Amino acid sequence: MASKTAAKSGSLKKASARKYSPAASKFVETEMKAMKKGQLKSGLSGKKVTDPKQAIAIGLSEARKAGKKVPPPKS
Repeated sequence: MASKTAAKSGSLKKASARKYSPAASKFVETEMKAMKKGQLKSGLSGKKVTDPKQAIAIGLSEARKAGKKVPPPKS
């Protein structure tokens, strides 16, 4: 019985601050929907985006341009 208690207390984590604002999440959600419909195009090349990671990156980039709370991109 002691192991169950230890497992439960170990899984509790301290609440952390949001990494992205809810508004930034909305940008990402919009870009993901566009990708799934086949309407999302990449920057200068204009090719169709098929990778979800790229769609997320585009959404976060748009959120940054709009001034929403998003950490800077990794360099």
